[in-house]
Amino acid sequence: MEYKCSSCGEIHEEWPALTYNSPSYYNNLSENEKSTIGYLDSDFCTIDYPDGRARFIRCTLTQKVNDHCEDLEYGLWVSLSEKSFDDYSENFDNKNHEAGYFGWLSSWLPDYDFEESIPTNVNTRTGGFRPEIIPHEDFDHPFVRDYYSGISKAEAERRINEMLKAQF
Repeated sequence: MEYKCSSCGEIHEEWPALTYNSPSYYNNLSENEKSTIGYLDSDFCTIDYPDGRARFIRCTLTQKVNDHCEDLEYGLWVSLSEKSFDDYSENFDNKNHEAGYFGWLSSWLPDYDFEESIPTNVNTRTGGFRPEIIPHEDFDHPFVRDYYSGISKAEAERRINEMLKAQF
């Protein structure tokens, strides 16, 4: 499988990461709301609602692919508490910082229904890598079951192709 990278314009043979540039909550804002109550950069997002601030960080999630040597990578967003968000942002440039946070998945993937957010553990990684998302195994949701059971290569390639079609 080859694809043309939307970032560098080159042809790659390895699978692309399926990335979301903003949390679903930010996507649901009007353009006016984005400019007045929202803040978004490549790693942080905040939304100042009348009843409080929502805080989000960009993370990664690795989906096991059962019948292939490569896993499917996602770039997703989670919401954090004020304390966790502040700790993460204060240590963002510290390449040796290690911490774990509780978060809520805040990217809605098109292959799943999200009536409620999924609880997660968010683990920072040394070396400047984005934190890793681990869904709570005891939360009953198809996304969580797929995370722990894995998906097929055909399913992974279908998801990649759908994401690539949506970009063009």
